[in-house]
Amino acid sequence: MGVRAPKTLPRALTLSDTETLLDTGDETPFPERERALFELLYATGLRVSEVSALDLEDVDLSSRMLRAQGKGRKERIVPFGEEAEEALRAWLPVRSSLREPVSRQGNDPAEPLFVNARGGRLTTRSMARVLKRRLKAAGLPAEISPHALRHTFATHLLQAGADLRAIQELLGHASLSTTQKYTHLDAARLRDVYRRAHPRA
Repeated sequence: MGVRAPKTLPRALTLSDTETLLDTGDETPFPERERALFELLYATGLRVSEVSALDLEDVDLSSRMLRAQGKGRKERIVPFGEEAEEALRAWLPVRSSLREPVSRQGNDPAEPLFVNARGGRLTTRSMARVLKRRLKAAGLPAEISPHALRHTFATHLLQAGADLRAIQELLGHASLSTTQKYTHLDAARLRDVYRRAHPRA
């Protein structure tokens, strides 16, 4: 049996690539959904499975907070910003019109935040497909995965001076070492933080 290669983490996007991705409108039947989806992924650092599982009742737009269920069914509260709130507010009326026929049938008591054209819950596979289309429209590398937005969220927070433990909380990581890997925290960056922060550096 061969040695398994270590799993490599997706590369974090630069700030300008992230902005390009978020600001690109592509020819899609539901531009409001796409914008809300990507703004929320980048704003919260949630796993795509966590976003797929979100119901309307999990999101509080007025306080800009949401409740996510992570690995091991552990719940955490995650804030999001103004851009994501705006995008979600624009998406909700479209979502309601897609959801109406399903709600009338009454087979599904849950009210998913993100739905497909038939009003059912948007799957992680569909999210990946939507991202591929958006990447193409934005002229960005097709191999960027939805998970890369999670790394991008963490890396940008760290670069802006956020505390590693706070990032760990937001990502829902059990271990700080996982967060260090996520934020691409390398030796050079640690040295830089040390030099700026330590009185006798």
